[in-house]
Amino acid sequence: MTRRFGEIEVEPEQVIRMVSPVLGFPESRRFVLRQHGPGSVFLWLQSLENADLAFVVVRAGQVDVDYNPPLAEADRRELGLTAGQVPEFLLILTLKRTEKLKITANLLGPVALNTEKRLAKQVLLDPAHYDIALPLE
Repeated sequence: MTRRFGEIEVEPEQVIRMVSPVLGFPESRRFVLRQHGPGSVFLWLQSLENADLAFVVVRAGQVDVDYNPPLAEADRRELGLTAGQVPEFLLILTLKRTEKLKITANLLGPVALNTEKRLAKQVLLDPAHYDIALPLE
């Protein structure tokens, strides 16, 4: 039972296992990606251990088609990536309501996903090259 979606059925092949937890959420290691709505670019990365925990994410290519940061070899091994295999990157979004809705994307700490093995990890990149709060229009 989730707060946002109510009762959801998840097939074993849909489960994404975090090889290390998202920063600040050590109890959550199993997630599922859910579409926000028909035609929406937004996704929910819903924890299967904590019904109240879900991150709004977007595929990195929706924000920057050239976004393909280098991964450390240790991260590649943890994710089970083969030589030449490129992970999918999900960007965690922050939504703030002021006079209007302000959305920013975290390019500094993306979730790298091995789509074949369903393994993921939030990776930390070089802050000199990547923005932690890139405003989205």
